[in-house]
Amino acid sequence: MSEETLDTLIDGKLRLYQSRAGYRFSLDALLLAHFVTVKRGDRVVDLGAGNGPIALLLSHWHPSASLAGLEVQAEMAARAKRSVALNRLDDRVEIVSGDLREIGSIFTASSSHVVVSNPPFRSASSGRISPNREKQWARHEIKGGLTDFIAAAAYLLRPKGRLALIYSAERAVELLVSLRRAGLEPKRLRWVHSFASDAALLVLTEAVKGGRSGVGVEPPLVIYRNGKEYTAEAANIVAGIAKGSAGTRLPVDEQERS
Repeated sequence: MSEETLDTLIDGKLRLYQSRAGYRFSLDALLLAHFVTVKRGDRVVDLGAGNGPIALLLSHWHPSASLAGLEVQAEMAARAKRSVALNRLDDRVEIVSGDLREIGSIFTASSSHVVVSNPPFRSASSGRISPNREKQWARHEIKGGLTDFIAAAAYLLRPKGRLALIYSAERAVELLVSLRRAGLEPKRLRWVHSFASDAALLVLTEAVKGGRSGVGVEPPLVIYRNGKEYTAEAANIVAGIAKGSAGTRLPVDEQERS
């Protein structure tokens, strides 16, 4: 059996290599790609690009944008590069293997209109740590924590540039404080709930570099209804993005990821 799978996005319009046993994209990535604001001609950088699903999706939805993905795990970066080549997007999507804590040696300051990121939610010492290194580094703050991701975004963004993240709801205060300290003003928030009766699990956040104070809180996004079927809104987001979405439930949080 191959150590990789070749999965499809957008009803087969995009193809994506993923490790069979390692880290695979989850619903979080789809929610974030759907949430971020990208305008015509924007330069977008994905910090912690993994296998590249967000960069691929945004390249399809925003054909005038140019994109770059930065990934610290060389194997995942190489896989993402192969996916970019397979989809013939080399002229618009660049995948770079590197550590975002050394962002100044990788990218030019103030060179991006948009930064997007799905950073690790857990501290290096909390929770169950997977024996698989790809999963370790994707879930835990081993190769950079929240403030590192935010600092890299602040470096990359032009004035009035936008940072979009998806993060753990229980660490929302830390997230908002860290954004403001870095000069990134939170402007849009959307809480994500597994079920309507549950406390928020995740928070989608968009911040503006040098933006004025004042944040808009959007209606909550509820993922599941009874029996863990997708709600109408979640199904609309997922439909046509991930193959088999009608019958295959993507994990929405790290506890569900295996």
